[in-house]
Parts: sequence; structure tokens; C-alpha cells
Amino acid sequence: MKNMSLFSLLCIVGLLPACGGGDEDSIPPETPDKPETPNEVVLTVSPSALDATAVEGTYEIKVTTTGEGWTASSTDKWMEFAPDSGEGKEGVIKVTVEQNKDAERYGRIVVTSGNKSEYVQVKQKGGIRFSVQEVHCTSRAGNAEVTVYESNDWNAQSDVDWVTVSRNDAHVVVAYTTNADLTSRTATITVTGEGQKRTFLVIQEGAEITTVPEREGYKLVWHDEFDEGTELNATHWKHEVQNAGWVNNELQNYVNGAINGKRVTELSDGKLRIHCFKENDGKIYSGRVYAHVDEGWQYGYIEARMMLPKGKGTWPAFWMMPVNVDWATEGWPKCGEIDIMEEVGVVPNEVSSSLHAEGHNHTNGTQVTHAMTIDKAEGEFHTYAMEWTPQNITTYVDGKVQLSYDNDNKGVTNWPYDKPYYIIFNLAWGGSWGGMQGVDESALPISYVIDYVRVFQKK
Repeated sequence: MKNMSLFSLLCIVGLLPACGGGDEDSIPPETPDKPETPNEVVLTVSPSALDATAVEGTYEIKVTTTGEGWTASSTDKWMEFAPDSGEGKEGVIKVTVEQNKDAERYGRIVVTSGNKSEYVQVKQKGGIRFSVQEVHCTSRAGNAEVTVYESNDWNAQSDVDWVTVSRNDAHVVVAYTTNADLTSRTATITVTGEGQKRTFLVIQEGAEITTVPEREGYKLVWHDEFDEGTELNATHWKHEVQNAGWVNNELQNYVNGAINGKRVTELSDGKLRIHCFKENDGKIYSGRVYAHVDEGWQYGYIEARMMLPKGKGTWPAFWMMPVNVDWATEGWPKCGEIDIMEEVGVVPNEVSSSLHAEGHNHTNGTQVTHAMTIDKAEGEFHTYAMEWTPQNITTYVDGKVQLSYDNDNKGVTNWPYDKPYYIIFNLAWGGSWGGMQGVDESALPISYVIDYVRVFQKK
């Protein structure tokens, strides 16, 4: 009892902490005000996915927002849209897509209002494409198939009567008749469908020459019609083997034989075909061949019938170098060089002839040269020739004079062309001339086709 009374007394006089709690203890601590949350913007776009055809067209996208206006943007350059912004709660974007000539492609438009963004996914169908852009065929009758991509609704038509076309599922079946003329011919096949129109070519070689025509005052001393076997005759021909960069900063590797089963030179349908292609190792391979490299010919009429390849980066040539050059003491250009025909794909169908000597060469801009543009040097056969005597060199394209140069009788400086030279065919890729504006590897693989080469000399 005494203890309880004392406890009570202490509570009364305030000597002990308050017992049982008071009014102040019953007030909860203050809570900070919760910031107001802005209204969430509601943004919708319709449709959210847009499917476009391959042809140029305009499509509409509806925009609705509870925010204060909206904006639209895209990084895809093949689409344009207007307007790209709006101040109201609703709007319509008109999207124009460019014509697509390639494979199916995808893009995106971003629509933003306030803190909200929505996306419109755009898919455009690919344009009509072909497995090849050119069908090359021999002079004999035959047929070929070309695959049509990205379209099921199409038809094909030929512009000539010697080619007929039909359809087999996704393929254009091309049938061609025999070409009895010596000149090659070209047909254009037009494929139409789904608002698109695309073309590819059929190029047929001229009739094979079964006999070698005579030249007045000359006799045929050597020729190769490339009509025996599938490979060059090693008795007459030698392949050069060199890595890329060997001359003129060219990009091709010259090899003898095949790379992964692909030959750089082969004989087929009575033609020599020099192939240039890119392999899985990333390297470019091609061929360079010499005829009678150890003995050559001095003077005469030398002729070849050839079809040049197409493509930015190509550099085919038909030329001659002297036999047994002593590179240590004589070297180039003192030894001489005769270029009967050269062409670079970056300047299509312009063929040239040049002569190089100590007194005239391209290193100082004094070379003897002439160029002419001819119709379809790339893709059709033409004849290139040189008549070479002790007093003059004249080159020809289809019988027309290209270049003529006289011996000034001042010695080897301007006329090192008084000894045997051998024939060279090669297909370079890139380099200081062929690659002067870069190369386009989409052109690969390519082929340089030689129908024949003939050497006549005075009787």
C-alpha cells in the first residue's frame, strides 16, 4: 500500500514520466503532402502496322490523343509523311513509300504526344526481281529458266520473234531459235505484275565460224578456235600466277586451275571464257594467259573476236609483250608494250588501243593511245585486230581504224616494236584504272569471252 501511494504521488507532482499518456501523445505525426500526378496521356494510332505494296503509294494513319498535340518521326529514308505534327486531339498522317526494286523491307514511324509514344510498323513488299539479269546462250537453239522473286501475279513477254516465253510456277521459261548470223543478237523480256514492270535480257552468240577466212597477202601461221577440249592446250598457253597487288594495284589473284571447283579459264561452246569471281575466303580470283610466251611473233596481222563483261571494276585486255625481257637491264617501258584492246567497266563500251615505249608511256602522259565508243562492246561480240609492219602499227575495231602509229626511225626510244611479242588475254578487277572510281562487287561473277585468236604473217 505504501509503495502504491508513493507511485501515485510522484505521478501527481510530475516527477515521473506521464502515466497513461496525454492528449499530445494521441496526435499522429504530420504526413507530407503527396504531389499531384498529371493525367496520363492516352495516345492511339491506327493502324499500328502498315503493309505496303512494292509500288509507290500513299497510306493514312489516324492519330488520337488526350495530350496537347503530337509529333511523328522516322529514320527510314524510303518513307515520307505529312504532316509531321499536329496541335489538335486528332490528326491524319499521310505516309508515302517509294517504289521498292529490291527485297522486302521494314521501317517504323514513331508518334509522340506528351510523355507517351506509339509505333507504326511499316512492311513493304519486295519488287519483282530475277535470278539473273542476262541470259547468255550459244548460237544453237535451246532454252533457259529465270526465277521471278517477290511476286506470284505476273506475266512475261518477249520483244522479238526468235525468243518465246512461258511460265512454269515461279520461272520464266525462255526458248530461243538458232542464230544463223555471225553477229550476236539481244532480246528484252518484260515481266509485268502488281503494278510493276521489270526487264531482263537474252543475249545469243553469233553463228560459229567453221573456216578461217583468208587474208590477201598473208598466210595463217597460228590460231586457236577454242573448239577442242575443256581446257587451254598447255603446248600453246601458259597461265600467270600472282597475288593481288602484283601490278597496277589490281585486286584479283591470278591462278592456274580451279578454286573450290571453279575454274578461272575454261573452254565451252567453242569459246575461251576467263572468269572472275569472289570466293568464300573473301578474295577475288581471275585468269591471265599467254600464247607462245617463249617465241611469240614479229610483225603480222593479229585478230581476236571477243565479248567484254559488264560491271564497275572490270578491266579486260588483249595485248602483247616482248619475248624474254631482261627486266634488270631493260625493263618497262623501254621494252615496249602493245595494247590492242583495253576497256574498263566504269566507262562502259569505250575501247582503246595504246602503245608504250620509253619515249611515250602513260607514266608521264605521253603514251600513244586512242579510244572509241562502240555499241554493246559489253555483252556482244566484236573483232579487234592489229596490223604490224616494220614501219607502222595500226589497230582496228570491227574493221574500222582505231589507232595508227608510224616508225620515226629514231631507234628504240620510240620504236621498240622490232622483235617478237607474245599475246596476252587477261581479266583484271579494280586497280589504278579499272578501279579509279571504286568497284561494285555485286557485278561478280563475270566472264570475258574470246571466240578465237588468229595470227597471220606476210607470205
